[in-house]
Amino acid sequence: GEPLSWQPLLERACVDAELGDVSPDPHWPVGEAEAQRRLHDFLERAVLDYGETRDFPAQAGTSTLSPYLAAGIISPRQCVGALQQRLGYRPQSKAQPGFVWLNELVWREFYRHLLVLVPTLSMNLPFKPETAALPWGWDPEALAAWCEGRTGYPIVDAAMRCLNATGWMHNRLRMIVASFLTKDLHIHWRLGEDYFMSQLIDGDLAANNGGWQWAAGTGADAAPYFRVFNPTTQGQRFDPQGDFIRTWVTELADIPVAYVHQPHDWLRLKGGWEYPAPMVDHALARVKAIEMFRHLEK
Repeated sequence: GEPLSWQPLLERACVDAELGDVSPDPHWPVGEAEAQRRLHDFLERAVLDYGETRDFPAQAGTSTLSPYLAAGIISPRQCVGALQQRLGYRPQSKAQPGFVWLNELVWREFYRHLLVLVPTLSMNLPFKPETAALPWGWDPEALAAWCEGRTGYPIVDAAMRCLNATGWMHNRLRMIVASFLTKDLHIHWRLGEDYFMSQLIDGDLAANNGGWQWAAGTGADAAPYFRVFNPTTQGQRFDPQGDFIRTWVTELADIPVAYVHQPHDWLRLKGGWEYPAPMVDHALARVKAIEMFRHLEK
């Protein structure tokens, strides 16, 4: 496990990136009354369309209950009970409204049960033991750029800047930035897991570890190793107009929609270089990531 050996590396990267502490976000009022208000607002406003809207960070399609669940201010049982009361039934299949959100609650509980079943998950070890041999790289400058939102990939940078400013990140974006760190930069998922826990207002050991190992291809029911998120196409698909990107990457606030996901040609024409060039070639990085896992099979 060597749980302490990684902390100096993370601290070094944070110093290099000149990151400060995350201040409490005024949009997260404390208390059970606020949690209940958010639950019932979500059930009335968005749960029926949750399956269609949950992946778009510029839309208010999620419940935003994760900090309250992580802190124990509201429980999954209360959420399921309120959902059943709202619908008049408990969803049993994807065809039924509310099932997708119920499934997300189940995932949270699954990861908590997994910590009990596999205690080494809380000892900095992968769920799949063989993946401990993966040759993760170490690049403090690359890690600092990822932490600070200076990768040159707009959706990644917007997500990380949002995290640093608010202490929260949309779930689709968590998958994108985790894939980028592990599959594009080939940096150990434990560093990403640690950084998230240092920043997230909804930081939860089980859910955070489960999500990072899923993205890295080392966890339970992990994405196949050959599935590597393309950060550009992910941005095009889930932030098509670039609304979320423009909110957080202010250098791109005035860029045309046609260029918002690949802005460098436009910036070159305009002579503006405030926004960094892509730090890696995704196509080449993807091939290297796949080879890392194929070598394990051999």
